[in-house]
Parts: sequence; C-alpha cells; structure tokens
Amino acid sequence: MNAIEVRHLTRRFGAFTAVNDVTFDVAEGEIFGFLGANGAGKSTTIRMLCGLLRPTSGSAVVGGVDVSRDPEGVKRRIGYMSQRFSLYEKLTVDQNIAFFGGIYGLSGERLADRRAFALDMAGLRGRESTLTRALSAGWRQRLALGCAILHEPPIVFLDEPTGGVDPLSRRRFWRLINELASGGTTVLVTTHYLDEAENCQRIAIINAGRLAAMGTAPELKAQFGGGAPQPTLDDVFLTVVQQGAA
Repeated sequence: MNAIEVRHLTRRFGAFTAVNDVTFDVAEGEIFGFLGANGAGKSTTIRMLCGLLRPTSGSAVVGGVDVSRDPEGVKRRIGYMSQRFSLYEKLTVDQNIAFFGGIYGLSGERLADRRAFALDMAGLRGRESTLTRALSAGWRQRLALGCAILHEPPIVFLDEPTGGVDPLSRRRFWRLINELASGGTTVLVTTHYLDEAENCQRIAIINAGRLAAMGTAPELKAQFGGGAPQPTLDDVFLTVVQQGAA
C-alpha cells in the first residue's frame, strides 16, 4: 500500500518552474528522503503534499486524499514540521504542547497522555515551564517533532528537521524518526546532509525542480558511482547534478 502517490506534480511561480513534472510513490511505513541543494524544489514539493500550496498541474494523493480537491482533509491526516522553527518561542514548553494539542482537538486524558509522550520523547521532563526560546536547538527540534505528532498522524513530513543542530542532536533526532517508522508511521524527510540520507530506505535526488534519480542508497551508488570502488552518496549527488547541468 502507498501512503503517498504523486503524478506529474508541477508548480510554477510566474515564469519560474519550482517543481517540474515530479512522479513518485511512498509506501506505508517507509522513510523516504528528498535530497537536494537549497532551492532545488524540496520545500515547495512538501508544501504541495501538505495541502499548503496548490499544484499548478499534476496530482498528489496523501493518505487516500487528493491534495487539490481536499487540502483540509490532508492536513487532518498528517504531521508537518516546517523548515523554519515551528514553535512559539515566547511560550513555555508546556504551553506549546497545550496549544498544538488544542489545534489537533486533543483534550482531557488523551491530551495528558500525549503531553507525557512529547515530554519524554524530547527529554524535557522538569523543563515544562522553560521558555522555548531558552532551549538549545536540539531540544527545540525534538519538541517541535513531538508537537507535530501529538495526534499520532499516519504520515509525517519533516522539512530539513536537523538544520542548525549539533551532530549528537542530529543522531538522536534520527533515532526518533526510525522509532516512528518502526511503529508504522510513514516519514518523508527533506535534507541536504548526505550522511543523513543514508538513513532513508529510499532516496529521491531533486535537482533544479526535477526528480533526477531515485532508489535505495546501494542502487544509487551502483548506478551513479562513476566506477569508484567504494562510491559514496557524495559521488552520486555530484554525478547526478553534473548530468542535470549538462
């Protein structure tokens, strides 16, 4: 079963084409990675799949819902962590959790259970009254993930979730992503960190708005490794980008 089905998805801003005829599927429970440089079209694609931006042409079905016909229906079925910091820095940890819980319609015992989950997942027990702006980047990102999945959505979109955090915090964040996927959650994550992309079950390389290559890390290395005895994703990415520029 596919959690996400995308066919010929395109988005133009005037004369500029940000996403150009992109087609792919994401299976239920899969960690699917979008790898690309800044401005490649990753965030624009995510925003269309989340129902935040209407496609110019093409189609996308997320959790069985057509994003063009029912964007609000899509939003109820997903969790979304934006590229920019998505919490309210002037609120405390607890106030952010309560705010997002209210948005998702959680209350009473259900909200209390999910609040406990978010605090434990983010490692913020004892810091409930701390202003969010006072937290380190790693803690903020884990809290943002906890708030994005308070309602236990089956599909989660993470747009460059580890930007600006230290290597240890990145490792901890990816441990959380793997735990989500092992529980059956579908995760689509964008990144420009090549080492992070290795954690994805499949990778789509986006270049200048186009889907330039897709497959598992071993498949991409075999196809685009350039004959190197032990090719890396760095070799793959450089080859794909050079081919696209040719």
